[in-house]
Amino acid sequence: MHDYRTHSCGALRSENAGITARLSGWVHAKRDHGGLLFIDVRDHAGLTQCVFAQGSALFAQAESLRVESVITVTGAVVLRAEGTVNPKLPTGAIELRVEAMVVQSAAEQLPILVAGDAQFPEDLRLRYRFLDLRREKLHRNIMLRANVVAWLRREMTARGFTEFTTPILTASSPEGARDFLVPARLHPGKFYALPQAPQQFKQLLMVAGFDRYFQIAPCFRDEASRADRAPGEFYQLDFEMSFVTQEDVFATIEPVLGGLFKEFSGGKTVSDWPFPRIPYDDAMLKYGSDKPDLRNPLIIADVTEPFRDSAFGLFAKIVASGGVVRAIPAPGCGANPRSFFDKLNEWARAEGAGGLGYIQFDAEGAKGPIAKNLEAERAEAIRQAVGAKQGDAVFFAAGPRDHAAKFAGAVRTKLGTDLSLIDPDSFKFCWIVDFPMYEYDEESKSIAFSHNPFSMPQGGLEALNGQDPLTIKAYQYDIVCNGIELSSGAIRNHKPEIMIRAFEIAGYGADEVEARFGGMLNAFRYGAPPHGGSAPGIDRMVMLLADEPNLREIIAFPLNQQGEDLMMGAPAEIAPARLKELSLALALPPKKA
Repeated sequence: MHDYRTHSCGALRSENAGITARLSGWVHAKRDHGGLLFIDVRDHAGLTQCVFAQGSALFAQAESLRVESVITVTGAVVLRAEGTVNPKLPTGAIELRVEAMVVQSAAEQLPILVAGDAQFPEDLRLRYRFLDLRREKLHRNIMLRANVVAWLRREMTARGFTEFTTPILTASSPEGARDFLVPARLHPGKFYALPQAPQQFKQLLMVAGFDRYFQIAPCFRDEASRADRAPGEFYQLDFEMSFVTQEDVFATIEPVLGGLFKEFSGGKTVSDWPFPRIPYDDAMLKYGSDKPDLRNPLIIADVTEPFRDSAFGLFAKIVASGGVVRAIPAPGCGANPRSFFDKLNEWARAEGAGGLGYIQFDAEGAKGPIAKNLEAERAEAIRQAVGAKQGDAVFFAAGPRDHAAKFAGAVRTKLGTDLSLIDPDSFKFCWIVDFPMYEYDEESKSIAFSHNPFSMPQGGLEALNGQDPLTIKAYQYDIVCNGIELSSGAIRNHKPEIMIRAFEIAGYGADEVEARFGGMLNAFRYGAPPHGGSAPGIDRMVMLLADEPNLREIIAFPLNQQGEDLMMGAPAEIAPARLKELSLALALPPKKA
């Protein structure tokens, strides 16, 4: 018999009754039922109930064990007595009558409980993550993640992609966030950067002629934490393809992502492909977001014209000054009490808005504070624009275009949630396409890239030389699921002259572009295929599939919100001798009093 186990703790069934088995695992729970002591022994595969009879030589030893101690037990597999079978447990028809036990490792008093659903502070959970990972829900989430990654690898390989690894120590690149820097000991005063994404390397693989690349790629960004973004590092399904159009990329990856969600959705409905394609401008107008949740049926409408030169002075002034008015429908809310509208008004003020105007529609027409100061034909134009019916209400967001779009999107989400319009049992995908190539940066008062700087502008060099930069669209796209951006992607700019001009518009001189991206530019000068790709986020996909609101619940060893590893003690101070070896001196900010 094996020293530690003949079966896993999830393997024994009624047909195994009568055999002698050996199990090893953790003491999950103990129950003293008078003459019998029951211990649930747990391993990665499951849990088995083990029985110690009072009076046996092992009873006292078993009784003294703390939960989470590791033991090996040997005994006879027997059927449970009638009425004690646990149908919720795969091993619930049997139990192990223990005849021998070895304590492999005794546990100390636990700082957090493993069994049960008790809640503990996140910092305590992260400090004792090895215990936290033993808990059923988190253990299940991490296994889901592993299975998702394995599934993606198989699927991408089956579709003709080859997995390549790309460098971790590389050069800094403007990917939209701060780099993590690594001092180069052999090159004093110089630094490597950890890659924010394998962007340049995967494009170079296309130039090298490998045709279809993928990687479960680690990415590193020195940015703040939030619920859907882990600080420090994250992983993505990075892929690139040669000789493809935007539609080729979509047609290739849609069955992968749709198939993944169908495989692991747990019975929830998943969008059929092809997924909807929504131009960026339409997304901002109709949904108030470039990552719309299509489970929400509410559609925002532009009602700027009905308010132009109207008697409702506030909105008329906003329109006259170049602003817009957006309308968000609220089905069935026309007869709601005043308190409903007052609560939404309070919410809007908490969101930084001046308030939330509205119109109610009933059999007599438009009602409410705005309707009192609005001509009937204008109110009717608004009703028709939104598609409101008798008994509905309409809310408004007004102001500069971008501000009004963002606030209208927030109102849409708030109404969709409060009115229970969002289907919790579905995954709805869409592509957002035709992103602006550039945007105006208010802080620097200059034109900047709005998306991936290595994207091909629509219209190529002619557009860059002849159009207002803020009107140029790019072959850039995001894939969105349930209001969460899973990936950004693009058809890449593979022509040096277009790349140099694109960066020039964003304020980068030719010399700087050569210095920072010389490797890729030089490669393009020796024949580069048209190519494109994307990089859906592993963390966000698993978060959606696990129905978790926070990424830390699907990552084995995440950093906390301050970017700290409380278990391993990182980041940590470095000894002066090590700093000297790296030719570094610290210029620390003054300590707070």
